[in-house]
Amino acid sequence: MSIPKILAFSGSARKESWNQKLVRIAAEHARSQGAEVTELNLGDLELPLFNEDLEAEQGTPAGATRFKKLMFEHHGLLIACPEYNSSITPLLKNAIDWATRMAAGEKPLQAFRGKVCGLMAASTGGLGGLRGLVHVRAILSNIGVLVVPDQAAVGGIDKTLSADQSDLQEGLSRTLLHNCVNDVVRISKLFAGSAS
Repeated sequence: MSIPKILAFSGSARKESWNQKLVRIAAEHARSQGAEVTELNLGDLELPLFNEDLEAEQGTPAGATRFKKLMFEHHGLLIACPEYNSSITPLLKNAIDWATRMAAGEKPLQAFRGKVCGLMAASTGGLGGLRGLVHVRAILSNIGVLVVPDQAAVGGIDKTLSADQSDLQEGLSRTLLHNCVNDVVRISKLFAGSAS
């Protein structure tokens, strides 16, 4: 049976980001369900702010090429999306914008089409980043990503994490996270099987 490959990252580059912690928990759960998971910190890509003039003068940045390569190599995505002023973070939007650029020999939006994605967010506030997920879902859906209906917006993350911060405590947030990840793994298995 084909092993589904999932790329997991958050829209924050902060080392102690709640969303980095949440996506790590999601990645571990995906591994427990039989997926091969690659964890990525978008900050490591060192992407300049997207600018067509810069692209024309200097070419595609190495970080953007690396990100697209990882996208091509994986069937599914797990993305933890911090909410900045009720919307998507600049880091995440910038990475998406660079990855949508079409290189020679590629089809439009090739890095995104045929991918399945699970969305999650974490916040110390009550809504858990829910408002930002609406925008991320719309962006990804419009560029050909199948975004699973289940999502996890974990409010009060500072009180919801287990003592060692390796998991969420038993409860609704943990159930929603597991449901989201399970859907991504299940559909990624189908995509992996059709590609083999």
